[in-house]
Amino acid sequence: MTVLDSAAQSVPGFKGGLSGALNVMVLLTVLSLAPAILIMCTCFVRFLIVLSLLKQALGTQSLPPAQVTLALSMFMTFLVMAPTFDRIHAEAIVPYQTGQASDPTQLWNNAKQPLRDFMFAQIDASDNWSSVYMILNHRGIDTSEPEKLTRADVDMLTLMPAFMLSELKTSFLLGFRVYLPFLVIDLVISCLLISMSMMMLPPVLISLPFKILLFVLVDGWQLVVGGLMEGVAKVDGPAQ
Repeated sequence: MTVLDSAAQSVPGFKGGLSGALNVMVLLTVLSLAPAILIMCTCFVRFLIVLSLLKQALGTQSLPPAQVTLALSMFMTFLVMAPTFDRIHAEAIVPYQTGQASDPTQLWNNAKQPLRDFMFAQIDASDNWSSVYMILNHRGIDTSEPEKLTRADVDMLTLMPAFMLSELKTSFLLGFRVYLPFLVIDLVISCLLISMSMMMLPPVLISLPFKILLFVLVDGWQLVVGGLMEGVAKVDGPAQ
């Protein structure tokens, strides 16, 4: 027995039909792809962009630090993705651990279906099917009659970039809504300074305390974070 096989058998739950070496290879592959999956198949990009725009709208370029917004976006992503991760565990990992799904192709199909349902739910909620049709057209698939297309016709190679485009569009729309109130404050402060002939005084220096005060009074962090998480469409069940 090799050292790799011994290591594989020491990993709890690895009792599938594959050898110990392949078990470890699958585990390392999933861990190496985890950052890419987090970016391409979840709402992490949406959360990070909106929080970054919020920080820019407040005028505090370095506060909170980038590490804080990144960590907050990750925790928010884990919260909204928890039902999808639970489905992946129940439909893919558990059958693999018990030996019911030892075929790698079956394991991949079981694992990707909950992610596909989640991505389709977000595209449906934001009505961003145009990005799906655009990529299908680029790949040479006829979309002149979209009503005849089913979700099974959209493979992962098409769905992932379409989902990312949908998330980028949604995040910038949400960022605009977050940015607008602070822009109004900047305009009001600028008009007041001009009317008082204080044009040499930077408006940001005056507007920043008012923006921070307004944000604290309305409990802005709870409103923004809660609104972002509530804006993620729920997946009722496996899509057809």
